[in-house]
Amino acid sequence: MPAAHRTHRLRPLLGVLGFAAALSGCPKAPPSPAAASVAVDIPFEKYELNNGLDVILSEDHSVPFVWVEVWYQVGSKDERAGLTGFAHLFEHLMFQGSEHMNDDYFVPLQKIGAEINGTTNTDRTNYFEGVPSEQLPLALWLEADRMGWLLPALTPEKLQNQKDVVRNERRQRYENRPYGQVGVWRSAALFPEGHPYHIPTIGKHEDIENAKMEDVHAFFKTWYVPNGASLVIVGDFDPAEAKALVEKYFGPIPRGADPTPVTKAPAALSESKTLHYESRVPDHKVSLSWLTPPLFAEGDAALDFCSSVLTGSADSRLYQALVQQQGIAKDVVAYQGSARLQSTYVIEATAAPGHSTDELVAAIDVVLADLRTKPIDEAELAGIRTGWEIAFYGSLQSIQGKAGSLSSYNSLLGQPGGIGKDLARYQALTPADIQAAFAGPLSGPRVTLHVHPLGEAPAGSILDNTVQARP
Repeated sequence: MPAAHRTHRLRPLLGVLGFAAALSGCPKAPPSPAAASVAVDIPFEKYELNNGLDVILSEDHSVPFVWVEVWYQVGSKDERAGLTGFAHLFEHLMFQGSEHMNDDYFVPLQKIGAEINGTTNTDRTNYFEGVPSEQLPLALWLEADRMGWLLPALTPEKLQNQKDVVRNERRQRYENRPYGQVGVWRSAALFPEGHPYHIPTIGKHEDIENAKMEDVHAFFKTWYVPNGASLVIVGDFDPAEAKALVEKYFGPIPRGADPTPVTKAPAALSESKTLHYESRVPDHKVSLSWLTPPLFAEGDAALDFCSSVLTGSADSRLYQALVQQQGIAKDVVAYQGSARLQSTYVIEATAAPGHSTDELVAAIDVVLADLRTKPIDEAELAGIRTGWEIAFYGSLQSIQGKAGSLSSYNSLLGQPGGIGKDLARYQALTPADIQAAFAGPLSGPRVTLHVHPLGEAPAGSILDNTVQARP
């Protein structure tokens, strides 16, 4: 079973590759002219099998290792009412064996020192293996067998076992973890019932438990088809040999009906909402969230830079105001959660002892009001940009990072080489763009969630439904 695997929020690609820089601090020196003019490119070859599978090859002989990724164009947004959590459930089932390798997929791969995992989010599912170069045939055979021949090996016992595993994971990650329900409450408040982002990727307990074999078969046949997937191979391999292996293992898989990913008109908040929750948590915490432009849309990149302005370093606006100067917060973080249909901007802060979430909201609003009326200066923007570029270039030093980049851009833009386009949108940002993001999306209606420890919530608060009884 995959361990650290769940990515429930889709970042813009530069954010995927450099999210740590956005939150942990940005150098103050502006980039040199030479650095700013460096072309960003990962050499690759893309072709398509007769069954519609996208194949992307990129040689890198720096290490005797090869990275294999398979991306499927299905996420939790593509599920139907009453059948939620299926994309994530399949992430588990895909590791339980297939017709010609009916065993745990970790067994043969771990024996050769492979790195193995999979991830699911609202918009896509992926699987990957990093293996010694000579083991490329094994990795490709395993991926092809579960793409083409998973269902013959799927038994009612396997399905029930993984349904139990997924439900237990939901308890561990959401219901039994302090503040684990905040994301669930946030999505439910921001997106209306019926919207693909209303329910978390992991799905509802009742839907997972009620999943029937025929429902699971139908989901797999709809989405896990070669013409709804891409295969990326990066590392130490011979292209001719790799192509022959891909054709040998993936070529016989029949093409399915072309999948149709779900689309939806953007959600909108007609007015701001304020909700108070009482939960089994140690501290008072507040979460402010806005509906923002989708991935790659105008304003998406600027909101990432807004996060650096607010909480990107010890000198950032909210950290200075709430933690350093006023001492009313123990921590504060801001981020743009970019996704295909629509994004979400979030600011979260934990109250310091003796202070309330109302104080935090008031202090946050003062900082936001200031940023709406006057732009940051060029020196601050240059420092933020440099921090993102450092993380961006650094992520491409590994074959894993290159494979993730090619897979992501191919899935999201239809073009594996979208790396330069993505970086350019960040390099082109101006102080006026940042100010416009604060004055536009971050000035509209929002959802404010106050989370309080048991027994310390104001009257009328909603009791966390995972709390069976007050202590």
